[in-house]
Amino acid sequence: MDIETLRILAEVAHRGSFSEVARNRGTEPSSISRAVGVIEAELGERLFHRTTRKLSLTEAGALYLARIEPLVAQLEEAGAEARAIGRGPVGTLRLSVSVAYGMVRVMPMLARFRARYPELTVELLMSDTQVDLVREGIDLAVRLAPAQEANLIATRLVPTRYRVVAAPEWLAAHPLAAPADLAACEALRFTLAGFRDRWIFRDGGGTEEVVPVGGRLLISSALGLREAALAGMGPALLADWMIADDLASGRLVDCFPAYDVAATDFDTGVWAIYPSRNFLPGKVRAMLDFLRAELPKPQVLARR
Repeated sequence: MDIETLRILAEVAHRGSFSEVARNRGTEPSSISRAVGVIEAELGERLFHRTTRKLSLTEAGALYLARIEPLVAQLEEAGAEARAIGRGPVGTLRLSVSVAYGMVRVMPMLARFRARYPELTVELLMSDTQVDLVREGIDLAVRLAPAQEANLIATRLVPTRYRVVAAPEWLAAHPLAAPADLAACEALRFTLAGFRDRWIFRDGGGTEEVVPVGGRLLISSALGLREAALAGMGPALLADWMIADDLASGRLVDCFPAYDVAATDFDTGVWAIYPSRNFLPGKVRAMLDFLRAELPKPQVLARR
């Protein structure tokens, strides 16, 4: 058997379906089934329980997968390292990011990364759905929260800060003297749980105040919230990386610069997340180093 057949076996184990693996690879389910059958025949053991609805590993299959998957990863990494000598990382890097962060932060840097590593193919997957990195074959994800899964490694790239911002014309018509004034405003609210009903403020002395917020416009996209704020439709709670240029140009105003603001937690950041393995592939290391060097660091605003 060759390494590609072993890759197919691992993918079937994670996806639990011949047809799903076939769709992902652009081939027929029968070819995927035959590849698994070749391994089973060679071993003389059935590796999957087969039902009409789902595949699941047998005891032998789970043991075999646990042994061969690290070996396959090491063989792939060894090949990539050998090919990279003298020309840098090669192969395909599958990078997952949220739509908003991808558009605002990753896309403007992508040309520089491509120029630095011309032999590396980048597959940028922008989605607000929490994807399973191992199941989907993702090499690296950039998320706005740390990983919860035990088989993933998370490292914080940069801290983030949230601000309550509004267009100057809205703020002129609706002066806000203190965070509590927001309770009487039509706020622009994110549909995500924890963001839609209250915002938390912390003053320079560390005192926290929970302010209930309401409003008849709820938006499921952070990019949409920013556009609504720019249009003068009300105040919005947005991350600094999304509104830095708007604040610098005066298109948006920080309503409460003397306060830290959060929806759930003041300790927020941008995280790089990747599957746990013995060796970090060169292509992943290259992107991690690039992001650490190139991502803008948040500015600390002076309190007034």
